[in-house]
Amino acid sequence: MLKSKTKLRAYLLAAMCCVFGISAGGSLAHAADGGASYNYSVWGDTVVSPSAYEATELLTGDKLGVGVFKDPSDLHVTPDNEIYVLDSGNNRIVVLDEDYSEATVIDSFEREGQTETFLNPQGIFVSDEKHLLIADTGNKRVVHLDEEGRLVNIVEKPSSELLKENFDFQPVRVIMDKAQRIYVMATGVFDGLMEFSAEGTFTSFIGANRVWVDPVELFWKRLSTKAQRSQMVMFTPTEFTNMDINDEGFIYATSGDMGDSIRKLNAQGSDILRRTGYFNPIGDINYRPADGRSRLIDVDVTDSEIYSVLDSKKGRIFTYNGDGHFMYVFGGMGNRIGEFNTPVAIERVGDDFLVLDKAFGEITVFQTTEYGRTLNEAVRSYYRGEEEKSFELYEQTINMNANLDFAYSGIGKSILRQGDYDDAMRYFKQSLDQRNYSKAFLLHRKEVLREHFGIIMTVIFGLIAIVLLTRAYRKMLDRKRGVSVE
Repeated sequence: MLKSKTKLRAYLLAAMCCVFGISAGGSLAHAADGGASYNYSVWGDTVVSPSAYEATELLTGDKLGVGVFKDPSDLHVTPDNEIYVLDSGNNRIVVLDEDYSEATVIDSFEREGQTETFLNPQGIFVSDEKHLLIADTGNKRVVHLDEEGRLVNIVEKPSSELLKENFDFQPVRVIMDKAQRIYVMATGVFDGLMEFSAEGTFTSFIGANRVWVDPVELFWKRLSTKAQRSQMVMFTPTEFTNMDINDEGFIYATSGDMGDSIRKLNAQGSDILRRTGYFNPIGDINYRPADGRSRLIDVDVTDSEIYSVLDSKKGRIFTYNGDGHFMYVFGGMGNRIGEFNTPVAIERVGDDFLVLDKAFGEITVFQTTEYGRTLNEAVRSYYRGEEEKSFELYEQTINMNANLDFAYSGIGKSILRQGDYDDAMRYFKQSLDQRNYSKAFLLHRKEVLREHFGIIMTVIFGLIAIVLLTRAYRKMLDRKRGVSVE
């Protein structure tokens, strides 16, 4: 009887362990496999998070009345919310209004009286003046058209001492800054982005990625002969995978680099991206070794230094604030709405997201949830210097998602700007934001010293006076003793 009870207890204990094991690992496994929303705690644990975006609509070429999209590869949205879709397989650009209607098609242009077309174009960019730049990859050129579709310039294979004689110019992405300098990302170029003047003259490379060396490979190279080294992998910088430019002229670029896979480049090509979040912005920080880390293939920059990147491996869109704090994630791989087969490009239309799927030939429209809108506006309010509004919005965000650790830091920053250093320290401590906690502590200490300066100085001078009087009194006693002894 005793043995049977012991066995029964053992079976129950084993069953409970299985149940708790499944439930404990459920959220993490779901985050690793599906498109569920999640975030990362200060300690790097995957935690549950409300959805910031939800898929609401699918746009196809048939639905838009322009025929099936064939291998579309890029998107661009103008400040007035016109949407440009690069339908690469059909060698055309489809232009939509913000209501996803009234589509027009650009598939050719006039050059010296002759009509020319595109061949497998891979990238587009539209300036604030509605000038259209097309990375016409198959024709090995960049085509620059004005707002009326008239040819402005064509950038073809450049001639420079910086380029090899057999250099094959295959542009795949292109952007233009406010000074009309053109930046091109080309296949097989490891020296950075190619910079061209407004006239189309090649000037230099900017922002070359650093070379990342495998220590094991380097060790064996050191021990190998010259013939053996020639057969080994060369250590070269990685290529960029995509780029975008913000209103201030800073270029955001993604790469397959094992180091900093997101970079923010200034005019000199230096990386100035802030990485003061709990973890560097690289996509997923928790992943299976067999899957490997995120491969980021597109970046979209919006106002208030908020930027989003697309992970082609998992089909997820990660969004960060200007300090590098992870805000939210959505998307995934699959056949349901909101999931993708081969996502290639992302863009924002206001606060909505568009995600272009090359294999499905469709655009998925994502709209913000209440949680997403509140968090977006909290970050924007702080960026604009609206401390009280930011404080209120961050509190609302925490009420919806207590797992969002950086929101506590956001509240602390808002309070810090208002001069309440003591309360700010409390929020920074709660979010484990040591850097800002130290800043608040120094300011709080100065405030305390300033407030009690009079009392502190009175006490100090009082103590000095007591010490001096005590010494004088002792000396006087010593003299009296000396006189009495004589």
